Amino acid sequence: MKILIVEDDLNILSLLKEHLKEEGFIIDIAQNGADGEYLAILNQYDVIILDWMLPEKSGIDVLKTLREKNITTPVIMLTAKGDIEDKIKGLKTGADDYLPKPFSLQELQARIEAIYRRMVLNGQNIISIKDIVIDTDKKIVKKKSSIIDLTAQEYELLMLLVKRKNSYVSKMMIEEYLWNNEKINESNLVPVIIYHLRKNLVKIL
Repeated sequence: MKILIVEDDLNILSLLKEHLKEEGFIIDIAQNGADGEYLAILNQYDVIILDWMLPEKSGIDVLKTLREKNITTPVIMLTAKGDIEDKIKGLKTGADDYLPKPFSLQELQARIEAIYRRMVLNGQNIISIKDIVIDTDKKIVKKKSSIIDLTAQEYELLMLLVKRKNSYVSKMMIEEYLWNNEKINESNLVPVIIYHLRKNLVKIL
């Protein structure tokens, strides 16, 4: 799952980034609203974590722009503003969830996974494709009840292909998704990962 975090508090940003990366998520970050908006428009994310009070452009204004551009990526608003009126404003603007500060990292992760299931996977945490079963909560892939040992990148590539099963997925899209806009020195990395993923999925267990 690829997530964009837009947060200007460096302590919170660092905690979020490290925790979610340890849990296997692919993370992009921005420290102001203008940069966050640019990334959200440029790239495709599964979930956006968006602080309300940001320099250059507020989170609520970023959210308005995204929805006006028909970008439907699920958004979780983070804010120290705890008034019910603010919560209603955020939700009416297009936020999918709202979490006041301070918050638990575990609760935020649970909310991310719940939104991802609801918005991206049609509420499912178990995906079945012929004799292959994917548990998106545990990040486990099974074939004929036996666990397929995938690397983190192979798993994320599989999920990308599942989400875009009726769409064309280019080599550039895979590079951007898996390597987070970082420069790729080896041009054959994507074919290698595809080869190993295919080999793991088709082998008899």
